[in-house]
Amino acid sequence: MQYRQLGRSGLKISALNFGSVTFGGQGNFAATGKVDVAEATRMVDICVEHGVNMFDTADAYSGGEAEEILGRVLQGRSRELLVTSKVRFPTGKGPNEQGLSRHHILNACDDSLRRLGRDHIDLYYLHEWDGLTPVEETLEALQTLRDQGKIRYAGISNFAGWQAMKLLGAAERGRLITPVSQQLYYSLEARDAEYELLPLAVDQGLGVQVWSPLACGLLTGKYRRGKTAPEDSRRISGWPEPEVRDLKKLYDTVEVLVQIAEEHSVSAARVALAWTLHKPGITSLVLGARKESQLLDNLAAASLRLTQEQVRRLDDVSAPDLIYPYWHQNRNAFDRLSKADLVLQGPAKRLREALETKK
Repeated sequence: MQYRQLGRSGLKISALNFGSVTFGGQGNFAATGKVDVAEATRMVDICVEHGVNMFDTADAYSGGEAEEILGRVLQGRSRELLVTSKVRFPTGKGPNEQGLSRHHILNACDDSLRRLGRDHIDLYYLHEWDGLTPVEETLEALQTLRDQGKIRYAGISNFAGWQAMKLLGAAERGRLITPVSQQLYYSLEARDAEYELLPLAVDQGLGVQVWSPLACGLLTGKYRRGKTAPEDSRRISGWPEPEVRDLKKLYDTVEVLVQIAEEHSVSAARVALAWTLHKPGITSLVLGARKESQLLDNLAAASLRLTQEQVRRLDDVSAPDLIYPYWHQNRNAFDRLSKADLVLQGPAKRLREALETKK
């Protein structure tokens, strides 16, 4: 297992992490899986055996049951095993039992610690943007938690680029706790994060943990043009994420995935994970599994090395459209682009050059 530094922190985390979204299976999360304590214990054992040192959860997963199960499974294990959790979504029916207010953050963190059976959370994420709460109030609440020893690092998840920069700017001005990482959705199915979020991470020194790098199973090779999806898949079970905006591109991407998988004699899922680990700015991928066989196959992605040509094939088939102002920069600013700019523009430049060569 490779260990990568998390943003500008001194923390090193495994390139593959394990997520507990499949634990419990209550309420809206029933479609993600129903992993119980015994199954969760076996999966965590497998992860530890393979060098995984970070485990992800959230108070929203199965109404807190995922935190409870993860806490029970990790009880008594090495303190080298790190835990992330999150705050933002409703935890009750009251008007103040959601959001990023000081009131909700302090209460929710105490509740998460109780469910986890721990005295601190290693990395505490703001699970979603809250446009009604001043960012200064949110940061001051996180600062309080760090001062009390209840959290060690903070992060943001599912923020837009301008929202993230607003928070980072407020943290710098107020000399408050600064997020060290983003947790975001990024995969061959949708590379939207390359527009703003990955360049922001490279430019600002934020770590990046990717959730659902297999697009909730869409990149496993089970979903192919003209074939019926398995009955036990998340999509068939009613899980709505991610939104698929270009079905043709998805099918085209999966075909290339399958071809490269055959070249390595491995699964399409393993190739999709390896591609994501190759991309600039990525610190780690959060794996979620319902079966041991899935988990073992996914963990093997850490040792899969794709060639530059294979990465380029996947880049080209899944390339995001260059929306404004990026198409303008692609034509006029290539002599003055930074490493952050090239997260998006680098693959775009290669594709443009390839098309011009064909002419």
